[in-house]
Amino acid sequence: MKNALVTGGSGGIGAAICRRLAADGCHVYIHAHQGTQAAQTLADSICADGGSAEVLTFDVTNSQAVADILTPLIEHQPIQILVNNAGIHDDAVFPGMQAAQWHRVMDVCVNGFFNVTQPLMMPMIRSRWGRIINVSSIAALTGNRGQVNYAAAKGALNSATRSLSLEVASRGITVNAVAPGIIETPMSESAFSTQDIARMVPMKRAGTPDEVADLIGFLASDQAAYITGQIISINGGII
Repeated sequence: MKNALVTGGSGGIGAAICRRLAADGCHVYIHAHQGTQAAQTLADSICADGGSAEVLTFDVTNSQAVADILTPLIEHQPIQILVNNAGIHDDAVFPGMQAAQWHRVMDVCVNGFFNVTQPLMMPMIRSRWGRIINVSSIAALTGNRGQVNYAAAKGALNSATRSLSLEVASRGITVNAVAPGIIETPMSESAFSTQDIARMVPMKRAGTPDEVADLIGFLASDQAAYITGQIISINGGII
């Protein structure tokens, strides 16, 4: 049984990813920071359905806290599937953006990627098999008004994806990013009306968390062994 870690695992998309990986036979570490109760409810549900899951609680921006939790876990068995899904947005038009808004989004999305991924690399390399999937955003590809910080952070994640994939390709490790468009989550429901979605999306609907999870589940599988360094959009044809 392979160990998988999903950061931000208690949210809508994160929970769908956890369920998919558990259904595929992984032991899933469900990461949460503030959503610990939701993560535990999800873990209980996965276990009740015959899967294997447990909750990890830490702040991805705190490198020491991350190391304290992850280092004992990988001492004897590597985490071979990592989904960097944790992220936040704090929107404002750039002339009115506060420095704290910029740094917080960068800290979670970019520094969080480093803090979680880097400690897992050597055990994964020694196992000569791994899957790293970074959850990006359509905002990194098209830009979005009011999200200069978020688009910049996700763009940095895309570039890190490409570069890291080159470093570890010969070790049986793939590194890809998935860039969702409008997905059915509480956040998108408050931001986009049905009319907005019909106007913006050629498929005339929002995507579902399960559709994102299915793509990530494939990228985490043996069948995706020759796909690496890619930024894969899932957005109903917006771009």
